[in-house]
Amino acid sequence: MRPRERYANEGPTQFGDAELLALVLGTGTAHRSALEIAAGLLSRYGDLSAVSRAQPSELVGQDGIGTARAIRLHAALHAGRRSLRTRPNPAPVVSPDDAFGLLGPMLRGLECEELHALYLDRRRHPIAQRALTRGSDAYTVVDPRQVFRPAVQLGASAVIIAHNHPSGDPSPSHQDREVTRRVHRAGQILGVPLLDHLVVAGIRYTSLAVTDGLLDGWCTG
Repeated sequence: MRPRERYANEGPTQFGDAELLALVLGTGTAHRSALEIAAGLLSRYGDLSAVSRAQPSELVGQDGIGTARAIRLHAALHAGRRSLRTRPNPAPVVSPDDAFGLLGPMLRGLECEELHALYLDRRRHPIAQRALTRGSDAYTVVDPRQVFRPAVQLGASAVIIAHNHPSGDPSPSHQDREVTRRVHRAGQILGVPLLDHLVVAGIRYTSLAVTDGLLDGWCTG
């Protein structure tokens, strides 16, 4: 039975990581099957999570991976990560844990710092989430205009920002605190409050609103 037929009959639970990647790749090359190419990727990067973090430019050049395959693979894995924060009837975000549940999956395991923002309506239901900036393995530059431009476009009533620490330590830096103050001041001017700034490191996070008391958004309804 062909892999696609097996998948249709048995579902994904009966497939290993290499087999799932092979289905995404579709076909092999003249010298290697799709399964062999997939196994090579897993051997090179270690696991699916690491493959999903690789940029298309990094994937191109791996044995059997051209531009088209690299883009298809990257898009499929990124769509899977994005689906983790999709809720058909999103509940209101009323705590740092709620915010982490939505923002954490997209920031977990990244090798470079990224800044993401979650935009909320008046009842604190999520409107949209945006990836705003991508920096180095040590820091990312934050411009309040990048945070609030989508807020104005979306008609958001509040915003939560989050970024990751690839080091694995969720402790806020001095720069993190300065960014929080700067974005908070901009939000006050625009009338779109910054509820929180989360620092994500794997499955852990720190809320600057709670730990540092820099923000009081969770207490003001």
